[in-house]
Amino acid sequence: MFDSVQSLLAEHEQLQQQLADPAIHADAARAKKVNRRYAELSQIAHAHEQWQQAESDLEAARELAREDEAFAEEVPSLEEGLQAAQEKLRRLLIPRDPDDGRDVIMEIKGGEGGEESALFAADLLRMYLHYAESRGWKTELLERTESDLGGYKDVQVAIKSNATDPAEGVWASLKYEGGVHRVQRVPATESQGRIHTSTTGVLVFPEVDEPEEIHIDPNELKIDVFRSSGPGGQSVNTTDSAVRITHLPTGIVVSMQNEKSQLQNREAGMRVLRARLLAKQQEELAAVASDARRSQIRSMDRSERIRTYNFPENRIADHRTGYKAYNLDQVMNGALGPVIESCIQLDEEARLAALGTADD
Repeated sequence: MFDSVQSLLAEHEQLQQQLADPAIHADAARAKKVNRRYAELSQIAHAHEQWQQAESDLEAARELAREDEAFAEEVPSLEEGLQAAQEKLRRLLIPRDPDDGRDVIMEIKGGEGGEESALFAADLLRMYLHYAESRGWKTELLERTESDLGGYKDVQVAIKSNATDPAEGVWASLKYEGGVHRVQRVPATESQGRIHTSTTGVLVFPEVDEPEEIHIDPNELKIDVFRSSGPGGQSVNTTDSAVRITHLPTGIVVSMQNEKSQLQNREAGMRVLRARLLAKQQEELAAVASDARRSQIRSMDRSERIRTYNFPENRIADHRTGYKAYNLDQVMNGALGPVIESCIQLDEEARLAALGTADD
């Protein structure tokens, strides 16, 4: 795997020259992609430099130890340092998900449990908004359908980052959130104090950087407009501002009524449609790709129960990684980092194992 370092270092130098050219910044989309790749390769270049330095220090200490035994005491710690530097570089050389630097569109949908599921959807939205705030990400509520008790039957939110390092991208962290989230607690509607189990679904789509990235033929769209409505069917406004977009070839349907303007709802709907089409393309490619190229943690099965939130025990458990903690109250306030990190680590281990198999 380390044989590929020289080509990556050469690419890093080429990108550095490109970024020094003012012309590249005239194309914002291209500049963004080049910056992402440059940031990723900069980490590899730095880790490679540290590895070479650690190797040089160990070689020098071994040579000096032949003449002075005092230097021999430094050898074990320098050997550990070299191993650590080598492992860091090895992990950075794991082929990264090309979408890690992308922003995301997240959809949270009520599932089994009726009103309790809708209320938990609102709790999950709040959790993700707090987590995004802690990461310095920006959020934009695109669409919501409220339930009678103030929860959400369906809510969609865009989450954006200004980070150039793909490892700090929104998709790099939130791609593991897709699936069924199970909650165990006493519902607000329960008069006997009994614990109920409900489920809420989360879908996460990488957002398309530029509209041109996903070609959509206008002739393949069916666009309907209708009057917005809120909980209980009450009219939100008196104009036909809500928009429903149907992509005829795939059957994907997107409805938007959050904005008062039909144009704004249409633009938001097209953003979601492009993200769903991109996800569909990627799922089709993943279906024919080798297992080594697929994430072992982010399942394509959106019906998978990935996590349980047990309120009576203040416990959160991720069923994919085995992560368990008794700080659910903190997690629901946005302290989601350790849970996500457990997914990232297990995914990296699976990718490393796949690389080791490929090398054999």
